[in-house]
Amino acid sequence: MYGFRTDLIFDDFFINMQDNIFNMGCVQGKKTHCEQTPGWVKGSVETPSGRVKVVSTTWEFSDHIRRIKSRISSFRMKYSIEPGLYAIGRPDSSSPVLVSANYKLSFDILRGNLKGLDAFILVLDTKGINVWCAAGKGTFGTDELINRVRKIRLNEIVRHRSLVVPQLGAPGIKAHIVQKETGFRVYYGPVYAKDIPAFLGNKYRADSWMRTVHFNLIDRAVLTPIEIIGMWKIFLLYTVVILIIFGLQPEGIIFRDALRGGYPFILFGILSVVSGAFFTPLLLPVIPFRAFSVKGFFTGLILVAVGYFGSELLKQSGVFITSITFLFFPAVSSYLALNFTGATPFTNISGVKKEIKFALPFYIVITGMSFVLLILYKLKQWEVF
Repeated sequence: MYGFRTDLIFDDFFINMQDNIFNMGCVQGKKTHCEQTPGWVKGSVETPSGRVKVVSTTWEFSDHIRRIKSRISSFRMKYSIEPGLYAIGRPDSSSPVLVSANYKLSFDILRGNLKGLDAFILVLDTKGINVWCAAGKGTFGTDELINRVRKIRLNEIVRHRSLVVPQLGAPGIKAHIVQKETGFRVYYGPVYAKDIPAFLGNKYRADSWMRTVHFNLIDRAVLTPIEIIGMWKIFLLYTVVILIIFGLQPEGIIFRDALRGGYPFILFGILSVVSGAFFTPLLLPVIPFRAFSVKGFFTGLILVAVGYFGSELLKQSGVFITSITFLFFPAVSSYLALNFTGATPFTNISGVKKEIKFALPFYIVITGMSFVLLILYKLKQWEVF
């Protein structure tokens, strides 16, 4: 998706190793051309406003590795390139100008679909954020586009006065203001970068199928690893706390009690993460209810019920543990599902804000109730009442 396909933890050492292979033969300790030029830059072309880097439409091996890494870790937050003008092929003053974000994956997906074309890519400073998210945040916006066009003196580079902006960046761009301030007319391109050659060949006209966001099963699946992997650090802390709580007795922490009482809660913790961060996004269109938080709670409730009634130990655990099980874990699933709202075309900003307004107090209340119930359970276990 043009500017959207955002979102395997690979060690930085492994990534750096790929760069070192590319830079083999450079003079150690000195700033040489090969150390400063990434593999996807294949030279430069002269323009009236200066030299412009020519970029390849073929990905390097390290580009594929970084794509995977950006899908599943916080690496994506620093995966960016320098804003400015880039060239594909050997463009001239009549070549099209395509606008993108300086999130490297957005840029890579765009250039990878321009094989055989001569074009310019105008990269805006979106603070390393993809087009869709940056349009919502305002960094892929009217002012940045106007300033970038002026800064690179685009009117001296091309004869035409046309800019192709990705459709998913439309919320951030006011076309009439851009044209008034720069003289460049904004054309909204297709949703997917693979359709750009057809769009350009159709004289900047998009057919209906170019305007459709599919967001199918695969599209949803590739967005789930980042949430799941991001939860494991928190989950490890959660596991330690659970084992301490259930192992805590008046005479100290009993390891046997910690495992016996804690393992169901650890299991349900895993189920709630998988439910909210994987099954809910994956089954999004078929799960009833409109709100993502309710979808997540519903899915979590089903998985918790299956786990609860399949465990003889839990069915005998009493009202306090049962109440916690059916309140806290579906709420965790709900919270993780709510996080997915920003990664789908099913929602809008006002709807998300409205849902958060009601969901957050609910999560606070459920967490507080679960904490109180857990204290009551421990007091009863210690025969305080």
